[in-house]
Amino acid sequence: MTHRIAPSILSADFARLGEEVASVIEAGADWIHFDVMDNHYVPNLTIGPGVAQAIKPHCVRADGSKVPLDVHLMVQPVDALAVAFAKAGADLISFHPEASAHVDRTLQLIHGEGCKAGLVFNPATPLDVLEWAIDKVDLILIMSVNPGFGGQSFIASALRKVAQARKIIDAEKARSGRDIALEVDGGIKVDNIRAVAEAGADTFVAGSAIFGQPDYKAVIDAMRAQLAAAAR
Repeated sequence: MTHRIAPSILSADFARLGEEVASVIEAGADWIHFDVMDNHYVPNLTIGPGVAQAIKPHCVRADGSKVPLDVHLMVQPVDALAVAFAKAGADLISFHPEASAHVDRTLQLIHGEGCKAGLVFNPATPLDVLEWAIDKVDLILIMSVNPGFGGQSFIASALRKVAQARKIIDAEKARSGRDIALEVDGGIKVDNIRAVAEAGADTFVAGSAIFGQPDYKAVIDAMRAQLAAAAR
């Protein structure tokens, strides 16, 4: 299994956002995670498509290879903003199924804009919708905190949901051959990332655990060491 670390710029220094993105990529980030909150679906207001467009040129490694921009929409309604972020340069766009009037249609809309599409599940939200939508999903994101604010503590019951999602993904891969990413967001730190990987996750969103430290590379390297141990 390929493990990916996706630092969340929600915890970055917004006054130096381009530099922060470049620094965390230099430190070894695989994806850049971009949290969008609308003060409606969640009780916070963050950043919009203009910011995504501004940081997109910074989502590149020293060798010129591109780093995916992973947009998590905590908004309601979804469709208009999904299109706006696709046009701003998003590579992956995920949304909460309960925030969309028509989940299947929204997934098709995101694909139609040339992006990969994902569904996000809050701590108390069941995975039932995947029974009907798994064939159109490229990413499943399990929230291990309640969405709205960075810096929260990991909710341990998320591990059971990650394991459940892994079974669904493996069954779909056996059926269709498709690779679906399993991402976890909320309270991910060096001391719990191994347990999350062992539950079945392959992509890990970390905000304050990385951006709250002076040496981004040291944190990402420590996380990778834990992931390597989980793979053994």
